[in-house]
Amino acid sequence: MDDEFSVTAVDYRDPGAPARFTDSLRRTGFGVLRNQPAPSELLEQIHREWLDFFESDAKYAYAVKGGEYDGFFSTEKAETAKTHHRQDLKEYFHIYGSGRYPSEVSDAARRYYDLVGAVAQELLGWVEANTPTDVRNRFSMPLPQMIAGSPLTLLRVLRYPPLNGNEPPDALRSAPHEDINFLTVLASSNEPGLQLLRRDGHWADVPCDFGSLAINVGDMLQEVSGGYYRSTTHRVVNPTGEHRDRSRISLPLFLHPRAEVVLSDRYTAGSYLAERIKELRRGQY
Repeated sequence: MDDEFSVTAVDYRDPGAPARFTDSLRRTGFGVLRNQPAPSELLEQIHREWLDFFESDAKYAYAVKGGEYDGFFSTEKAETAKTHHRQDLKEYFHIYGSGRYPSEVSDAARRYYDLVGAVAQELLGWVEANTPTDVRNRFSMPLPQMIAGSPLTLLRVLRYPPLNGNEPPDALRSAPHEDINFLTVLASSNEPGLQLLRRDGHWADVPCDFGSLAINVGDMLQEVSGGYYRSTTHRVVNPTGEHRDRSRISLPLFLHPRAEVVLSDRYTAGSYLAERIKELRRGQY
């Protein structure tokens, strides 16, 4: 039996993976998928191309304006976690199924979006199949159907710049927060730093070798399951030693249901998202 507080890493090809993965989500809010379909070569290509993009001035041609959600968010526009008072130390580009996409990079990130989006839909099927009947009966439709064709699923290509020593002492690469969506699927980064808040109150590193996927429960899955699955607080801590001088690239895919999907007696996915956006001091979506 897996330890109560330990995130389980499962082999995507293992017949027992669906049950063990869902159990890990239930216990810890996180699960890790090894030997998943996105090849390491694709991840390496995305990291290389987008690091060059973020280090160039080309990114400013895609800067978001007004109510735009697709495009480039500079460090000045980075979000502030609702329980924190400092902006995160990051910059990022939002990619949707349709919308702006930089011509300076290849289509590798779009291919990753499609590939990992399909994996995420399969993972929701695993969750559906391994959820108790009384909880599953709460769902307005099967979980995979809730995200089918959703235009709201978002790939965020993130860059955490090297630290220069002038950062506010309490600023973090990503302050403690929970995600809004159903599931977040995150390809392991080129640098460490991702931590989750365990239910015993201690922070722990999320185990994820390069080429693996870390998956966490978001607030919408918590809402639709009546709290059976709990959204887990997580953060990205600032690096130390030689890691301070390196950029960190991260590729979270935020899996969103369609806006009209009923989550509970209180919310549709659209009304829930609108309420949460208002809570953010700077727009995340």
